[in-house]
Amino acid sequence: MVNFISPSILSSDFANLAEECYNVLNAGGDRLHVDVMDGHFVPNLTLGAPILKSLVKRMKEKYATNAYYDCHLMVAEPEKWVKDFAAAGASMFTFHIEATKDPVALIQTIRGHGMAVGVSIKPGTPLSVTAGFGKTDILSMVDLALVMTVEPGFGGQSFMGDMLDKVREIRKRYPDLEIQVDGGVSVDTIKQCAEAGANNFVAGTAIFKAEDWAATIAEMKALAK
Repeated sequence: MVNFISPSILSSDFANLAEECYNVLNAGGDRLHVDVMDGHFVPNLTLGAPILKSLVKRMKEKYATNAYYDCHLMVAEPEKWVKDFAAAGASMFTFHIEATKDPVALIQTIRGHGMAVGVSIKPGTPLSVTAGFGKTDILSMVDLALVMTVEPGFGGQSFMGDMLDKVREIRKRYPDLEIQVDGGVSVDTIKQCAEAGANNFVAGTAIFKAEDWAATIAEMKALAK
């Protein structure tokens, strides 16, 4: 299974966002992880579809780059934002299982707008909740399962290693599913994430605050093999 390093632009310099994104991809990043927070579902406010739209436009026009925009929506009522993020250029729309009453319908809506679908699970949410919406496990309907290894809302938090039990269980049940971990992922923690079964690693502070982005990403990729 292919591994992905997904730098979280939450830790980038927003005043130079397009340049930072271009440089981190050139340094070996595979996908751009876009953290969208509404100040309601989580106690922080970040960016929305207009910023993403501007970023996508600038990346194409100035850098001739068609990046993969992995959008993680930590928002209440994610259904409201599917159309806007699709129009802005999102490649993947990941919603929180805790934020919607009808994930099946939401998944269908996201796919109908041409985006890949991810579902995210907060640390305090048991994995069993994904099977609580009828006969079909939600994890069997998505392209990616995101296991939060910190409480969502802010970057730079400490890694919660006990969340890897969820990764192990998902990998056991779905051998081919893309599993992403987000929160406290660094050169010190990525190996145990990979050994648990993750293959997509979100890293913000560990990359953007490093002196050498390329060396850090290369080391992370080597450790994740």
